[in-house]
Amino acid sequence: MALPQNPNIFANNPLDRVSHKRTDADWLAGRLLHKDSFMLPMYKENIFTLPPAKPGGAPEVGFMRPNMFADALAGGATVLFLGLDKKDRAYFAVDLPGDTDPSKTGPLKGFGEFGDLRGLAMNIDAHDAAIAAQAKAVLKWHSTHKFCSACGAPSVIAEGGYRRDCPACKTQHFPRTDPVVIMLATLGDKALLGRQKIFPKGMYSALAGFVEPGESIEEAVARELFEEAACRVSSVTYRFTQPWPYPMSLMIGCTAVADNEEIQVDGVELEEAVWVSRGDLRDALEGKGNGKVMIPPPFAIAHQLVRQFVYG
Repeated sequence: MALPQNPNIFANNPLDRVSHKRTDADWLAGRLLHKDSFMLPMYKENIFTLPPAKPGGAPEVGFMRPNMFADALAGGATVLFLGLDKKDRAYFAVDLPGDTDPSKTGPLKGFGEFGDLRGLAMNIDAHDAAIAAQAKAVLKWHSTHKFCSACGAPSVIAEGGYRRDCPACKTQHFPRTDPVVIMLATLGDKALLGRQKIFPKGMYSALAGFVEPGESIEEAVARELFEEAACRVSSVTYRFTQPWPYPMSLMIGCTAVADNEEIQVDGVELEEAVWVSRGDLRDALEGKGNGKVMIPPPFAIAHQLVRQFVYG
């Protein structure tokens, strides 16, 4: 039975990651050379895109054939196995090195260009966006963890890109995911939103913060709400998550029932916090708020938390 649809961008990845196959180097090598396999080129954390198939359409994620990158692979470019689609076709990603944009020269010249995933996410296919987010997060980890944290020796890629091994001290390292709680405190017909100094004028969002070691999700929600806005809550409910490849986070969306409307911002994380009625939030979602309260676009998990609070 399929999982229920997650409303957040970068979720609903369609690939089967077949993690049990990652230890089979011969199987991975065979799939990398297979004529039906796909490769997602990445350069400086940007994804390769193809022009719209139709005039006025959206760009497409540029899944290419692996044999186009034989030189890069021979030169030691980082390669990541992503998974298999429903037709049993393998998907990989490659982090292309060098100071020259690979879309301007070499085998990719004339096919497309590299672009920022955040800017492209709402326009490209949602399933492709999820695959690209997977690639971006893991390749970012590789670029920042090239040396063993135990002894300092250079580490090497293993298990299709989901592990790095230290040849010197034999320590194994695995990709990290940083859990972040993002929560909407509610009280009756109102929800608590905050704004940071960097936000556009009139923009408010859900409060958020990293989960600390030894802390449950519920405890992190309660702590962050109190630290940032002196808001005390009596219950926490998990709603949904969002993979967030900036750089390697998992946003954990929750709601929490506040004890009362008393708040006081910390002045560090937030410059302001306000209780907003369900009606005003509905107006903001439907573009009728006249800029009084703006909320993040659908791209953000905060938008989906507000939408669920308003419409159920």
